[in-house]
Amino acid sequence: MPNNFVTELQWREMIHDLMPGTEEYLMQEMRTAYVGFDPTADSLHVGHLVPIMLLAHYQRAGHKPIALVGGATGMIGDPSGKSTERNLLDEETLKHNQNAIKKQLSQFLDFNSKEANAAVLANNYDWMKEFTFLDFIRDIGKHITVNYMMSKDSVKKRLTGEDSEGMSFTEFTYQLVQGYDFLELYRTHNCTFQMGGSDQWGNITTGTELIRRIAGGKGYALTCPLITKADGTKFGKSEGGNVWLDPNRTSPYKFYQYWLNTSDEDAEKYIKIFTFLSKQEIETLTEEHKTAPHLRQLQKRLSEEMTVMVHSQEELENAITASGILFGNSTSGDLKKLNEATFLDVFDGVPQAEVSLTVIREGIDIIAALSAESGFLKSNSEARRALKENSISVNKEKVTEDYTLSEKDLINSKFVLLQRGKKNYFILRVV
Repeated sequence: MPNNFVTELQWREMIHDLMPGTEEYLMQEMRTAYVGFDPTADSLHVGHLVPIMLLAHYQRAGHKPIALVGGATGMIGDPSGKSTERNLLDEETLKHNQNAIKKQLSQFLDFNSKEANAAVLANNYDWMKEFTFLDFIRDIGKHITVNYMMSKDSVKKRLTGEDSEGMSFTEFTYQLVQGYDFLELYRTHNCTFQMGGSDQWGNITTGTELIRRIAGGKGYALTCPLITKADGTKFGKSEGGNVWLDPNRTSPYKFYQYWLNTSDEDAEKYIKIFTFLSKQEIETLTEEHKTAPHLRQLQKRLSEEMTVMVHSQEELENAITASGILFGNSTSGDLKKLNEATFLDVFDGVPQAEVSLTVIREGIDIIAALSAESGFLKSNSEARRALKENSISVNKEKVTEDYTLSEKDLINSKFVLLQRGKKNYFILRVV
């Protein structure tokens, strides 16, 4: 018997809409469900984590998940939640994106299990590529009326919204194509359940309608709330744009910092949605946090769980070390543990000056390093004054007026971190 998937989602506050009878249906035996992912980039971002977690919880409950990468629908564009039409991708780009997405999904779903509920990756391009337009409108289109399609909120908003540029026929047919995906998976994988964000309800129920009208079967549906932030800003966005799961797009350090900087209100919500911690663990953490909010227990645990799950334990440890460099009592040794990308992330925006490797090898006295070679301080006299005040550090360690910079000071063979006081940093970059 499967575990109660619906109950699990309810206490995590992950249900927005649920078709009547779904909970009882899922408790009877293992069922197959799918969630669709849009392959418009070669990485998913944190905005995709809710549907990923839906599938992960579903597999953990004993059911079979299908991750559907929309190779065909990615060539069309889903109008849900959008006011303009998006760019369409070519087949080669879509294939590259799909391979990258599967690799990321493998961190959450078990595709290699020998159990009956092993996850499956499907691509709707596989069954749509042979479908002619005439076949589609004859075999599928005749079963759904235009009145039915026009009644969907995603369509109505695009047609009547003040900022809307209207809607192309291509996008109007999207719900039929997505609905056909559900029908196809129902026929080939006995998939009777589809999940997605609350903006997908109209598309999902078109699929249940096709299953009923064409195959004489019954499909079930569940949607989750769209995640918002307490301050009204968009979830999943940082100053640099989307927070991606790909470490080349968003470094593990910045990923860790994104969750660590979550507000108390959001952290209490997110730790239920984005982790696999039990109800009891979360309730205990929440109480501890309320007793001593300055310790930020919820944010720390949330950022740790997320970084390990998306990246690795090693990357978490690197991120914690990197965070301590700015906010804790770190040493030169801690700095030298950082790889170049993390070092530059930590000191993003810090002014830099270039110095030749030859000059470093010969040695630079600290006064020249602070003034003439870098421009960090305005003059030699200001440099001497700062050194006498004991406010100058090289790679987080205090130095005096007789200090000479040399090759041994290099971080990643190319950086030296100069510092005046607690927060005034400067980087010498060796070229």
